[in-house]
Amino acid sequence: MLSDQNAYYLLQEMIKFYPHVTTELNYETNFQLLIAVILSAQSTDQGVNKVTAKLFRDYPTAEKMAQASPKDLEPYIQPIGLYKNKAKYIQKAAQQIIEDFNGQVPKDRKAIESISGVGRKTANVVLSIAYDVPAFAVDTHVQRVCKHHRIVDQDASVKEVEKRVTDLLDESQWRQAHQALVRFGRYICTARKPQCYAYEQLFHLPDPSEEDLLPKAGEK
Repeated sequence: MLSDQNAYYLLQEMIKFYPHVTTELNYETNFQLLIAVILSAQSTDQGVNKVTAKLFRDYPTAEKMAQASPKDLEPYIQPIGLYKNKAKYIQKAAQQIIEDFNGQVPKDRKAIESISGVGRKTANVVLSIAYDVPAFAVDTHVQRVCKHHRIVDQDASVKEVEKRVTDLLDESQWRQAHQALVRFGRYICTARKPQCYAYEQLFHLPDPSEEDLLPKAGEK
């Protein structure tokens, strides 16, 4: 694992690649954002956007979705993975928002994590985007980027990745760091053929004594 100085440098360089990026999910309300993020688990944002175009047309609000049954929702989201379980999650989530939170997605972490289908990653994404709450979400892309570039140890857990990055960065950068690392992992530091090596600044560190720790071209 790299020193704090070098890890901080790499994070700043990656953020520079995407200074104004935000989520690729399509939504109009905080409720729709929450549903889209729940659906995005083990699915691509593009795939989620395809199904939510019709889903949100017919069930645009928590009230509407709460009145549906999971069976009603399944045909809309069938093209994405785990659609049967996800239909149950989003219908229950809509019910909880109506019954427990007066129809509004809560701003409190404990409250939002009590909603069906919502774990820490989903809560962090929604809180940071919807309410500008300082939070750093770790998904598969973020985890892969941080491990590939030795920002964290290779066996680091999701919580350890989150702690490492949030310890290194000011909280004002947490949201942007998440979005930048997701995009970097999705399009550059990919799982099969990472293209990071085209960006020389990522392999010339402030403390060059650690450059031997960095991945070599072709290494996954």
